[in-house]
Amino acid sequence: MVTEMTHWERVRAALKGECIDRLPISMWRHFFTRETSADLLAEAMLGFQNRFDWDFMKVNPRASYHVEDWGVKTAYDGDISPRVAETPVKTPDDWLRLKVLDVNQGVLKEHLTSLELIAHGLKGELPFIMTMFTPLSIAGWLTGSEELFLQHLREHTAEVNHALEVITETFSNFAKACLERGVSGLFYATTAWATTNRLTEKEYLTFARPYDLRLLNTLPTAEFHVLHVCREQNLLRAVKDYPVHAFSWNPQGKGNPSLAEGKAMVGGRTVIGGITQDKSLVEATPIQLATGIEGMRVAMGDKGWMLGPGCTFPPETPEANLQAIRDAVTEGSQSGTPS
Repeated sequence: MVTEMTHWERVRAALKGECIDRLPISMWRHFFTRETSADLLAEAMLGFQNRFDWDFMKVNPRASYHVEDWGVKTAYDGDISPRVAETPVKTPDDWLRLKVLDVNQGVLKEHLTSLELIAHGLKGELPFIMTMFTPLSIAGWLTGSEELFLQHLREHTAEVNHALEVITETFSNFAKACLERGVSGLFYATTAWATTNRLTEKEYLTFARPYDLRLLNTLPTAEFHVLHVCREQNLLRAVKDYPVHAFSWNPQGKGNPSLAEGKAMVGGRTVIGGITQDKSLVEATPIQLATGIEGMRVAMGDKGWMLGPGCTFPPETPEANLQAIRDAVTEGSQSGTPS
């Protein structure tokens, strides 16, 4: 039996595939009414951590933070996902107008300030990782629709490539600044694009992979970079060799590998997932969730993976369900299941 570990010890052991006292766990969601300022975002993240004592924090900023300094505007209406109200790219020539941003100005600076506040609040007691989209994903936010972006990407590749160069340089600088503020790594998300519902594997390797890798390979040493491969029919196989410490995806998604299949695909590196993030999480009973987690532990064992959602989970999820998920890993470790 392994003696009780700290959050950091548990996460580090899981990343190395070593014995642990129990499964590491984290959950993440948006707090839409509190993500519009550095102070409120930090308060929301720290409050959620204090309530559930997760093993690591995935900072969940507003998704549009990546592109607001280039002219994207969003409209908020209560505690629901905001609406994109304005985008700067309407014609192919608009891509050529993008300039490298100063990360110490505007919305990017605001989010660096939030990270400083979070780091101060956590006091180094657990890892925390900053959500950042891949360059192709960020570019996709600059148009009015995914369909228009896909058209520009395929028919006006040179113009989009100019923007991808600008975006990669900007967010390489931003990622370094995040690490300087104390984050343990990136939660590097592909959003709509690493899926055959949008791109072929050949297209992803051509349009996205070079920029993904350029950004990752410019970063200083960190302990906990996570690649999150979004959506159904995902292209995990196309990114399986990325220089990250762990991989995250929705194993329940149509056409996606199971956690065990994905773990084999990425060469045995650590995987994160297992909890559904859709309406079934909202509607399930605590007992159903606990039973499902125990089944995953039996199938996966307790080494080389962490429990988490397949993506950001709905804000309306009952706290009782989150508490049941959190309790399940502690109770499972006390039941005598080997670690």
